[in-house]
Amino acid sequence: MTRQPSQILPSADIDPAETAEWVESIESLTRNASPERANFVLNRVLDHARLIGVTTSGLPYSAYRNTIPLAQQPAYPGDLAVEERITSIIRWNALAMVVRANRAYGELGGHIASYASAAEIFEVGFNHFFRAQSETFGGDLVYFQPHSAPGIYARAFLEGRLSEEDIANYRQEVPGKGLCSYPHPWLMKDFWQVPTGSMGIGPLSAVYQARFMRYLQARGLAETQERHVWGVFGDGEMDEPESIAGLTLAARENLDNLTFIVNCNLQRLDGPVRGNGQIIQELESLFIGAGWNVIKVLWGSEWDSLFAADKNHVLLRRFAETVDGAYQDLGSKAGDYNRARFFDLDPESAALVRHMSDDDIHKLKRGGHDLKKLHAAFAAAKAHKGRPTVILTKTKKGYGMGGAGESRMTAHQAKKLDIEALLAFRDRFDLPLTDKAVEGLEFYKPAEDSDEIRYLKGRRAALGGPLPTRAGNATSSAPARPEPAKYAGFALGADGKEMSTTMAAVRILGNLLKDKAFGPRIVPIVADEARTFGMDNLFRQIGIYAPQGQLYDPEDKGSMMFYKEAVNGQLLEEGITEAGALSSWTAAGTAYSVHDTELLPVYIYYSMFGFQRVGDLIWAAADQRTRGFLLGATAGRTTLSGEGLQHQDGASHMAAAAIPNCRAYDPAFAYELAVIMEYGMTRMLDEKRDEFFYLTVMNENYAQPTMPEGVEEDIIRGLYKLRATLPNADKRVRLIGSGTILLEVIAAAEILEADYGIAADVFSATSYTELARDAMATERQNRFAGPKDRSRSHLETLLPGDRPVIAASDYVRNFAAQIAPFLPVPMTILGTDGFGRSANRKALRRFFEVDRQHIAFAAIRSLAERGEVGEDVLSKALSDLGIEPGAEAPWTL
Repeated sequence: MTRQPSQILPSADIDPAETAEWVESIESLTRNASPERANFVLNRVLDHARLIGVTTSGLPYSAYRNTIPLAQQPAYPGDLAVEERITSIIRWNALAMVVRANRAYGELGGHIASYASAAEIFEVGFNHFFRAQSETFGGDLVYFQPHSAPGIYARAFLEGRLSEEDIANYRQEVPGKGLCSYPHPWLMKDFWQVPTGSMGIGPLSAVYQARFMRYLQARGLAETQERHVWGVFGDGEMDEPESIAGLTLAARENLDNLTFIVNCNLQRLDGPVRGNGQIIQELESLFIGAGWNVIKVLWGSEWDSLFAADKNHVLLRRFAETVDGAYQDLGSKAGDYNRARFFDLDPESAALVRHMSDDDIHKLKRGGHDLKKLHAAFAAAKAHKGRPTVILTKTKKGYGMGGAGESRMTAHQAKKLDIEALLAFRDRFDLPLTDKAVEGLEFYKPAEDSDEIRYLKGRRAALGGPLPTRAGNATSSAPARPEPAKYAGFALGADGKEMSTTMAAVRILGNLLKDKAFGPRIVPIVADEARTFGMDNLFRQIGIYAPQGQLYDPEDKGSMMFYKEAVNGQLLEEGITEAGALSSWTAAGTAYSVHDTELLPVYIYYSMFGFQRVGDLIWAAADQRTRGFLLGATAGRTTLSGEGLQHQDGASHMAAAAIPNCRAYDPAFAYELAVIMEYGMTRMLDEKRDEFFYLTVMNENYAQPTMPEGVEEDIIRGLYKLRATLPNADKRVRLIGSGTILLEVIAAAEILEADYGIAADVFSATSYTELARDAMATERQNRFAGPKDRSRSHLETLLPGDRPVIAASDYVRNFAAQIAPFLPVPMTILGTDGFGRSANRKALRRFFEVDRQHIAFAAIRSLAERGEVGEDVLSKALSDLGIEPGAEAPWTL
């Protein structure tokens, strides 16, 4: 084994005596003053060294040992023996749960090794730190490592929250009663509070949740000052960019209500996390650089006597020389192997363990399996003020699984154990199970009056009750909002006034914010685009949230809309991080459950940077039962002129359509937008529906009409008839448009009428997705119904008969094609498939063939195929409309 390059000392010590004097000085200062004083002096020396030109780029992490020395370790406040027995029982039940499921159904999967490595971490939290929600306290929030779910279920089984039938049906939700694979609030709405998968979402969400608690406190919306956010994550998970995306925000805003516990079992699915390095040292460097307080828990209590005897720090040298791949090899082997391959490589370290048997060496635990060491770290983290804390704790993947998976490359994939491995597991943890019970993978639950159950329930009672648990709706609703005529009258009766739908959305939002009762419950969120969307007037109106207030005079302080930061600011201006903004939106949109405070978050952003960029976070928000508005602004592929393919969105509605509780709309007119927003608030706030609304709004100004009478319900259902031309003409088509392309559809109808005598019924499709869902539901209902009980979908009601249907949108063809299977006639679909382009709107629409000329030609072609117009008319149309039939398809270029 060789020393890592970053750990090689720059040169040999040319004056050991002088070096020893410096070391003795810092030891004396630490012993006679305090570690804090020693740290202060060292930093002052380093600062001065930099000033005089001394290079101080040493190792950016501490020695490979526990941060809290034995002398500063507090007495353990619990019953160690009972807690260790409880931990062993839960570890067995978690293992049995997964192995049983895979023995019965080999394809179910599941994870044993992750919880096996983290069991002690969770038990320290559950027994001493994780406080539950109660009538007088909002409770802590815990983000559980996703693969540890079996252990959380196993604990709930001992508490009586889950039955044996429940855990026997792990990963068997269909049909009937079962438990979901990972934390899913949608599937277990009374149990899981937050989802933590996919990997990386948990850490980022935890940061923004801790920050949102401070926001609620600052604005006087909820008491969150004493609440804490805990997150238990894996070391491999920290490779995800989302895992580290919020670290500097947490430090910058002094979120000492946040603690990460990174379970460093050194092993991911395929092999070591850092086989040729040391992930713990790397993470310490990362978190220190981000401004966090770092606590390392690497070695169990069995090492304390060795450290005390190690006067020359030989163990620290050996630790520094050992890479993680080697640690995993050592962890998978017995004591004799560890003696030969670790201690005996240096005479001094060999001497330290000469008095120990091979079995003693084998029992030297990693710190993450020591309740006392973990408790000291948790307590220090909770007490630390001014910065967030991360606990880096070293564990063994598959701890207790022995040769079947402990510290082995295959540990993550281990789902089945043979009888020998199961018996060895029982013996290792001294479980009161017969051989027959082990072979039958029987769950074990002590009697209700046993020490274990009484202790377990007593500790949770002392901390407020069971956890995880999810509350339902807030005990009090948001204040009543003003009538639509008051906040959206300008949109409902626009009377031809020019504006974009983005402008209309911002005006609606601004008017709602002005309402003294309802306005404070709105949480506006932007990702550094407020000025783009015309929201800079909100800077002064409601202020930008900043926990330290505004420590400077803004450059534009003399303007009407100056940049105003405030401790109680309402607008969350997140900077250039769509992932962070979405995490804040989720925190606000679930405040009704997490904080007993009903809010209405509105996140407005470039539509291209929503589902495409952070779609996984949106999916997790849906799982978490988030309520709120997502406004995809400057939406569509041809509406945002000049920007090009990286900004022009043509696909977000397809992603939105895949999320069951996402209600997606593409309104063309301000009055449509107003109707949809009122409907959304009614569903989410009044009816308490766990759904959210995605609305695409555009930056193109055009004349906005006044709303026709009686169209509100059809707007919500996704389609309404806007107008008709030549009511008595025989040649007739039906044209459907959405968003700004509806204007091209209207213009196409005018071309057909004026130049070709063709009549057109024009429809506005506010939501192809809603239409398709309604049609699917109707089709399914009719499949099981008798002939007399058949229903008609909204599509069938509005589009009866066999007249041709032509639909155009600013999105890919599949957007409108959602309704094609439910129409009795062929449907011609025009869309913007392909990459975007930098050009003006007119050129872009011609390029993507969604302009008025192409829409008109598609209508004429549909009639020609029915024999209702001749080829001469078709040829004339090609010429008149300037269409090049030989042009390449836009998606092929």
